Amino acid sequence: MKTTLKLEELAIALACLLALYHWEAAYWWYLLFLLGPDISFAAYLFGKKAGAIGYNFFHHKGIAAVVLVVAFVADNRELMNTGIVLLGHSSMDRFFGYGLKHFDGFNYTHLGQIGKR
Repeated sequence: MKTTLKLEELAIALACLLALYHWEAAYWWYLLFLLGPDISFAAYLFGKKAGAIGYNFFHHKGIAAVVLVVAFVADNRELMNTGIVLLGHSSMDRFFGYGLKHFDGFNYTHLGQIGKR
């Protein structure tokens, strides 16, 4: 991935962390930021296709945007934090080169193949 795009993803992830800090989110929101969406790996227990669908649902920025808009309209802080976690975690993953998964397997992403080749 190009350096400019990586820096953009890093900036988004850091902005999300800053938002959690600014709103004095509980410490466990930071743990969710790092690990929460990755629980979706469990969907791979049901096959490559189910795994990719489950993983992509929790790592798609469009889902994060919908959650953030609903949270804003509903004026719901917990839902807002959830959207921030989803967006920030997705950006963090993209910074490290992990993209949305293809049905071919975990190593095949929209950013290219990861891992051993």
